[in-house]
Formats: sequence, structure tokens, C-alpha cells
Amino acid sequence: MLKVGSLDLTSGLSGNIKKDEVLFAVDRYEKYHASFGGLDEERKANYMDMVNKYYDLATSFYEYGWGESFHFAPRWKGESLRESIKRHEHFLALQLGLKPGQKVLDVGCGIGGPLREIARFSSTYVTGINNNEYQITRGKVLNRASGVEQNCNFEKGDFMKMPFPDNSFDAVYAIEATCHAPDAVGCYKEIYRVLKPGQYFAADEWCMTDVFDPNNKDHQQIKAEIELGDGLPDIRSTRQCFAALKEVGFEIIWEKDLAKDSPLPWYLPLDTSQFSLGNFLVTPVGRFFTRNMVKAFEWMGLAPKGSQRVQAFLEKAAEGLLAGGKKEIFTPMYFFLARKPK
Repeated sequence: MLKVGSLDLTSGLSGNIKKDEVLFAVDRYEKYHASFGGLDEERKANYMDMVNKYYDLATSFYEYGWGESFHFAPRWKGESLRESIKRHEHFLALQLGLKPGQKVLDVGCGIGGPLREIARFSSTYVTGINNNEYQITRGKVLNRASGVEQNCNFEKGDFMKMPFPDNSFDAVYAIEATCHAPDAVGCYKEIYRVLKPGQYFAADEWCMTDVFDPNNKDHQQIKAEIELGDGLPDIRSTRQCFAALKEVGFEIIWEKDLAKDSPLPWYLPLDTSQFSLGNFLVTPVGRFFTRNMVKAFEWMGLAPKGSQRVQAFLEKAAEGLLAGGKKEIFTPMYFFLARKPK
């Protein structure tokens, strides 16, 4: 057993997948992706199965290395990764103009790190929608541990078909989550439907930038590595996201790639030339330690067969993200603030 905070890494490595079925799940997940001959349309058609398998397999690794909030953030010099993540969550709450007592929706909430932070910061009631049962179960444990059960809850559901009435929420946000949607227009249309008129939707989107060249094989490979390592059907461009918002009917208040303004590169935690005691587990040395730990756990039978392959494609994702960031062809922080007209 290895415990990090309240996380038992060895028992959580397969999520809700039975331990003797993990290897099969890894095989099936990998075959969806371009690196293994998978097609874009197949990933989009089977996005629920693909994303569920991904988060069952990857969630414990994310929490172990990254904490409770699975996202990047603009970062100041002298600021730790964890501090920058919390500050960015506060930034989102301020952009939305949240007021105490409002009902807020977190679209694709993970295990609820941002949900808990934003609820505490703004004194609002935040509901997270998530289609992964393991993440919801884990999030409820963390809600109880944080004492926020009265302000925070989870709803299991597909954000392409949300189980909420029209005009249900005073604000909606999504942090690096709607990139999992097979269709941006369909996803934004559902968000538009459940948001009250005159209210705001804020998001960080994972996007290919204008620098990305779809005919460049190196660029194609980087994109494929990110899709494989992060459970994505197809990474859209910033222009596609902007056009989808307009098509649905949102008024765009402002939009910007926040990665361009970050005093420190957003990909710094993934950079093999860097070392940080404050965020040891995502450094190259930390990843080397984790790789060998998972290998030992699998050999001893403490971790299911296939765990090393999950850890391997997550490392491949880190390499793709780093390369995409350095070449400026990819951003995890295409931010927009949009309003549903009254």
C-alpha cells in the first residue's frame, strides 16, 4: 500500500475496472488512437467509452502526481504550481462574478478540486457533472474530508446530454474538460441551455494554435501523443472553439490564449531540464521514481497488469504536451468568457 494524503495509490490504479480486466481495457483504449491505427471518427463515436476507460486508468496517477485539480495555470515567478492552480480557480470565479448563494455548474469536474476551491472562495453552491463513476466516488470522499458536502455535489451524466432543466444555473465553468467532447457545438449548446439568460460561461480549452500545421508530420505526431495520453477524440483549434460559441448564440465578452501571458511557461512542470522539490512527482526524477514503483507493484501483484502501460502513455502525453508547448502549436489555456443573452 502507498498512501499519498487520503489516496491509496495501489487500490485506485484501475478505477472501477476489475483488476483482471485492466490489461484488456488498456488494449481497447490504445486502439482508439491514431498512434495505434485508430480513426478520429471512431474516437468521436465512442467518446464515452474511451474517456471513461481513460479516467478509470489514469485518475489515481493524476491525483498522485498533480493533486486534486487536474489542470494547468498561468504562473508567476516564485509561485508554486499548487499556488498558481488555486489562484487560477479564483480568477475564474471572479470572471464569472460569482455571488454567495448562487448555483454554479462545473462541466467535467474530475474529482472536484476546482469545485471545492471555488465553492469555498465564492460561498456558492457548486454541482459537478461527470460521467466517470470512480471520479465521482473519489470526489465525494474528498468533499466529506473537506467538510463541503452542503455546498458541493456531483451528478453523474454526459455533458452532451445533461440531466438538468433549462435555465438551471447562475454560472457555468469548464476547466480543460470540454476538450473531451466529440463536438464543440453540441457541448456548448447544452451549456447554453442550462445557463440562465444574462449569465456567464467561462472556460479553459485545450486547443491547437494558429501555429499548428496539419500537414507537418512532426506537428501531427505531437497532436496524436497528446490525444492518446489525455483521452481526447480530436483536439480542436482556437478558431473552431470561437466559431462554435458564436454558432450556439453566446456573446463572447473576451477570449485569449492565457499561455502567452504566463510569466513562467505553463509546461515548466513537464520540462526534463527542470527540478522542483515542491512538485517532485511531476519532475523527470519523480516520474522515474513512479515508473519503477509501478513496475515493482505490478511485479508483486499489488497493481494490476497493464498499470505500467498506463504510466507509459501518461509519460508520452507529458512529452507531447512539452513539445507542443515549446513549439507553440498547442495551448491548454485558451480562455473565454461568454454570456447568454437575456
